[in-house]
Order: sequence, then structure tokens, then C-alpha cells
Amino acid sequence: MRTIGLEDIDDIALGSSLLGSGGGGDPYMGRLEAIAAVKEHGPVTLLDVDEVPDDWTVAPICGVGAPSVSLEKGTNGIEYPKVRAMMERMLDTKLDAFLLSEAGGMNSMVPISAAARAGLPLVNADGMGRAFPGIQQDTFTLNGVSTNPFVIADEKGNCTVLYTIDNDWTERIGREITTASGGQVTTLASPMTGAKMKTSVVKGTVDYAQKLGRIIRTASDAQGEEPEAFFLRESGAMRFFKGKICDVLRETRDGFNFGKVTLEGIGEDKGREAVVEFQNENIYAEVDGEIVATVPDLICLVDSETFVPVTTENLKYGKRVLVVGLPCDPAWRTEGGLELAGPRWFGLDVDYVPIEELAARRTDA
Repeated sequence: MRTIGLEDIDDIALGSSLLGSGGGGDPYMGRLEAIAAVKEHGPVTLLDVDEVPDDWTVAPICGVGAPSVSLEKGTNGIEYPKVRAMMERMLDTKLDAFLLSEAGGMNSMVPISAAARAGLPLVNADGMGRAFPGIQQDTFTLNGVSTNPFVIADEKGNCTVLYTIDNDWTERIGREITTASGGQVTTLASPMTGAKMKTSVVKGTVDYAQKLGRIIRTASDAQGEEPEAFFLRESGAMRFFKGKICDVLRETRDGFNFGKVTLEGIGEDKGREAVVEFQNENIYAEVDGEIVATVPDLICLVDSETFVPVTTENLKYGKRVLVVGLPCDPAWRTEGGLELAGPRWFGLDVDYVPIEELAARRTDA
């Protein structure tokens, strides 16, 4: 057990933004909100998974919608107590702790803010180990946890409760409500016991995010080592490409950000071209027509000098970035994981190959 104080928030936000694989929302607004909540209500207690009593009731809280909308729309503070009160009313029991739904930038901050304001602890775990666009694309679903009741609140005061026949239907109906609410909402869902949670999460998410954030923050000051080499070695990220963004295509539809970014090589990659496609998160990357990574592995664009992650809504012409990747949690490499979040779920006509194998092929070529 430890606490999350003001001094921890920046690194958690920064590292979570890398784990967000381009999605999970820009952490800027969420970071400001979390700082304000901790200043007003004090540090948040962070519990490791094994410290949570088996009979507790825990649930993940997050923002759902198009990341570009969340950056402009934000929240107004009424959503967190509203979804919690409704969840407790539906369950007829008190909520004992919050979870992270995913390891995305904005969605790493929402649970900290909600926990601080509610005076509840936060569990050091999430349901993805990264960020995915689908409500049902989490390890809770993989382990048979229902989203019911799925509670949705917007900044206007509207609150909706869904009870659906399965988690896929929660995604369909929930996405329509999100769109009707302006493209961004706050949700609290998938309540489970502490015992069930222990077998259904990716453990250590907050600590891992904070470690990655510290690596990014200190890379430029690395002693006796090139900053890029330090960042790659310490983070374990695999480098695919260094380039300048020369084209960005994006559109918002059905509550998602869709798009493609094209990069022209610089430095040792001069004369080469890379393409990264995204649906909220980066889902596919190729260099000179050769696939270098696909979901569910993490594909990340980071500033070529500071290594600060660049989320999909912040991709801009002329930006110089590194395209890097990280292996996904082993849960996503199972048959069920690939069915729920592999390339073909996203409409990509390719088979999943682990990022390490693709990297080895390029090295051997």
C-alpha cells in the first residue's frame, strides 16, 4: 500500500500516455483535474491487488468516447458522484474501491480524481494493460465479468443505466448513448468482488506507468548515453522508424476517432516511409510496405527528442517522432484475446504476429 500524491501524478500521466498506444485520451485535462482533486481532498490510497479483501466490491471508472472530443468537452465534476451513487443504488451495496479501466493517458487520471473526491482507495491494476477503443475489450470480459450495470453520466446531468445481454451489446448501445451525449461521457461498470478482480486484471498498472513516466522525464538528462538509447533500453520499447509527419487523415464517427498518419523518414531512415493507422488507438504500422506491428501489441508515436507520447488527436504535420512498440499483456495473445482485440476485430486482413517475432524478422533480413 502507498499513496498517490501531487508529486506522482505527472509521471503516472506521462507513462500511461505511452501505454495508451496513442489513445486513452490526452492526459493534459485529466492531469489538471487529478491535481485539483488531490490538492482539495488529499492523497489517494493505492492498494496492490493482493491487499484488496475478497468480499469488497470494486469497479473501473473511466471516460468513454472520441479522444479529440474529450480534450475540448471535458467534465464538470458532477459525473463521478452521479455514476457512483447510481451504481450503489443498483447493487444495493457500497463501492469499496475504484479500478482503472485501461492504461490510457486521460483514463489513468479519471480514477485518481474520482478516488480522491470519493475518499476511496484505488487498486493498482487495470483491465487492458494498454488502451483499446471498445468498451468490451478488456480482461474483465475475457474472464467472464459482465458490464452490468453499466452506468453512464454526461456533464449535463443525464445518467443512464444499461443492463444488456452481453458485453458486445453494451458496446453497441453504450456507444450510441455516448454519441447522443456529445461524443464523451463518464462510465462506471463491471462491478466485481475483490476475489474475482484478482483473477481478471492486469496487475501493477499504476506502478508501471509511473516507472515509464520517470524514464521519459529523465531521458534527456541521461549521463554518458544518448537519450534515445536510454529511453529504448530502460522502457524496453522497440524502435521501428524515425520520421516527420507528412500527412494526417482523420475523422470522428460512431464515437471513435479513425485515421491514418504517413511519415517520411529522417536521419538513418531518410528515403523511407511509414504508415500508422488508428481507431482511437494505433492499430497497425508498416515501414516501406512491411508490417512492423499490429494490435494487440502497443504501437506508440513519441516526440523524437523528448520521447513524450503523441496521442492520435495531437498528430500534426511536421511533427518529428519515433515509431516504437511494446509487447501487449499475455492475455491478449490467447485465442480469446485475439478474437476480442486482434487485427481482424479491427477489420485488418492480417494475422497477428507478436511484435518480437516481427522485429527479429527485420533484423535477420
